[in-house]
Amino acid sequence: MQKDGPMLVEGPVEVHLEDGGVATSDRFRVALCTCRRSRRYPWCDTSHRRRRRDR
Repeated sequence: MQKDGPMLVEGPVEVHLEDGGVATSDRFRVALCTCRRSRRYPWCDTSHRRRRRDR
């Protein structure tokens, strides 16, 4: 895992979200967003490369 980058996880993956929902992927490897800037959260869409975190 890189600083402000995604966490790569071998799949299939089932992610339990804070709101009670579940996101699933049957891919052999997925990138989970750790910065919460992804438009496809919990999946990383590389938004961390383009957008800066508000401080």
